[in-house]
Amino acid sequence: MQTPHWLHSYQELGNAYTNSASPEPASAPEWMAWNEALASAIKWPTPWRQTQAALSAFAGQGELSGSRPSASVYAGHQFGQYNPQLGDGRAILLGEWPVSEVERVDIQLKGAGQTSYSRGGDGKSPVGPVVREYLVSEAMHHLGVPTTRALAAIATGDPVYRSYQEPGAVLVRVAKSHLRFGSIQYFAMTKDGEGLAELVSYAADRHFADSVLAKNAKSVEAKAEVLLEETVKRIATLIAQWQSLGFVHGVMNTDNMLLSGETIDYGPCAFIDTFKADAKFSAIDTQGRYRLSNQPGIAHWNTSVLASCLLKVLNTKEEAAVAYAQTVVDEFPSWYTTAYKSQIAVKLGLDAFRPDDTQLHDQFLTLLERDALDHTLAYRWLVHEALQDGGHTPISELFTPSEGLRTWVKDWQLRRADNSVENSETAHKMQHANPVVIPRNHQVAEAIARAETGDYDYLQSAFERWKQPYEWQDQDRNWAAAPEPSERVHQTFCGT
Repeated sequence: MQTPHWLHSYQELGNAYTNSASPEPASAPEWMAWNEALASAIKWPTPWRQTQAALSAFAGQGELSGSRPSASVYAGHQFGQYNPQLGDGRAILLGEWPVSEVERVDIQLKGAGQTSYSRGGDGKSPVGPVVREYLVSEAMHHLGVPTTRALAAIATGDPVYRSYQEPGAVLVRVAKSHLRFGSIQYFAMTKDGEGLAELVSYAADRHFADSVLAKNAKSVEAKAEVLLEETVKRIATLIAQWQSLGFVHGVMNTDNMLLSGETIDYGPCAFIDTFKADAKFSAIDTQGRYRLSNQPGIAHWNTSVLASCLLKVLNTKEEAAVAYAQTVVDEFPSWYTTAYKSQIAVKLGLDAFRPDDTQLHDQFLTLLERDALDHTLAYRWLVHEALQDGGHTPISELFTPSEGLRTWVKDWQLRRADNSVENSETAHKMQHANPVVIPRNHQVAEAIARAETGDYDYLQSAFERWKQPYEWQDQDRNWAAAPEPSERVHQTFCGT
């Protein structure tokens, strides 16, 4: 049988970065979900797709030949408090899979058992967080948001003990890498920065090779500059996408931010239904630190932490290093605002975002919150107002605009009449910027509840529907509808 050919460049940096780990064998594994499209995209070998051999290997009963299971160390600020050593407490990296000569991805098992960084935890995951991450990460990908992805979800057949006994599961996660802000923090803050320069060079070469080449960045100082600039830009753009879609991450600790700019960790996350600027869903975020409205500011703060940890390798002269790092971090608000306004301009069917459009959009959001209107459906209703085709879709059955919103639309239409391009063109772009469906919390909860009983049909149905978020389908009276009051989900959990 053909076996995967692995790379292990990160493990080969040495034991300071990773420790070997062994997935705990599941007693009775079964497939909950398999992502064939992703398997094809990463050129995963056919014999190791949805087969019994693959199931056994991913469930710890065997191994994929050539893999080298390990857990990575990192640090991080958790809810603003620094923890000097965290690490992969319930995640085991199998290795890097080469997609092409220039591209590779990490393959990781999440919930596979204890590692040297479990800090007394069992290293396992209940079914709920695995189903949530499988569904939401893939939905985010199809919404066009940079994200880690999910190759498979596997029920272990073993119990996991949290506040009560829950069925266990493992997620097979795919990422450009799992290098975090916290990875940099750990090596910057321990052992007098030993290993930091090597990690910075590695991360810059792995994720920003084009920029490294363009800038002829050969020294560690030059690579540190590339790493900081590119990461801050990517994070600013990423958060703009979150905000435009109403996505609340829920746990924006520095260890949950990737240098690659991908979204990671879908534990206590959620998309808003009724618009609330300060929406939060995480059961552990009691103070609302990571509420919707605070996400840009938290991301900015996180990038400043990253910058401070790079000072030692940015310049041998501390004053020069601080000045440069501050300049880059100070650009975050501008990069974020530019990206966000660009997103909103397309969502509103505008040729560009002009200064006066800030007030127009702010009024729109104010009306949504005041009148308790659904965020996703309100934007999609604007699409059909622009196309004048509301009678050809279920939108009128799903969304009733308030009087205030109907009045606002008149101002919006006047603004669109002043577009410098044909409105048919901007309306077309609106269709591909305002989703019909998102992974609504009550639907994710339904998939979880059924999966906990061994029923994976709804999980698969949701997965398939969310692959085409911008197109109406016949069954969308159900998939696109906002939840009834009794269906609303107010809290989500990380599963640790």
